[in-house]
Amino acid sequence: MNRHYYISDDLDDLDDLDDLDDLESVESELEAKGINTEQIHVLSENDAEVEQHHLHDVTSLMKKDVVHSGEIGAIVGVSLAVIVLVGAYLTGLTETAAGWVPFIFLSIVILGFSIWEGGLRGIQEPNEHFRKFQKILKEGKHIFFVDVEPDQEAVLDQVVSHHRSLQVAGTGQAAPNWAVFWQHKWHQFKQLI
Repeated sequence: MNRHYYISDDLDDLDDLDDLDDLESVESELEAKGINTEQIHVLSENDAEVEQHHLHDVTSLMKKDVVHSGEIGAIVGVSLAVIVLVGAYLTGLTETAAGWVPFIFLSIVILGFSIWEGGLRGIQEPNEHFRKFQKILKEGKHIFFVDVEPDQEAVLDQVVSHHRSLQVAGTGQAAPNWAVFWQHKWHQFKQLI
């Protein structure tokens, strides 16, 4: 999947409602042409306005770099855990009465702590995919982005070409197919109950 980013005018303009209505219109057109709601997002610092217009906003967790920083923490943790286990083996400490158990336990604690610390660091930083838009968001503008399959590219281009208020802001890596699939199934399930 590919992610396409678009910039929409800021929320404080006199045409503010028209801009948000236009985004609402774009979202509806995309959904009518087969692009799921879970593939469409609006990133804004004014979440209340986005929600009021029934646009699919970016969750608070997605706005932060928790997952990416947690992955970095996991890499550091695995490296440190391996160092502890190899160091214990090479020094012969595993041959004592205690054996491997304390070193395995210590390695698990180090790994868990590293992941936790990475996640804590990530809570304090914007998502790595959205960092390039921080200045634009601070200006009151919002980012409309869509994750599409290659066969949906033409549909996206067709719909966006009718909406001049959207400025192309580039492309990026999209959410994995399986994640979008399960989000869609979850929303269908929630509508049933």
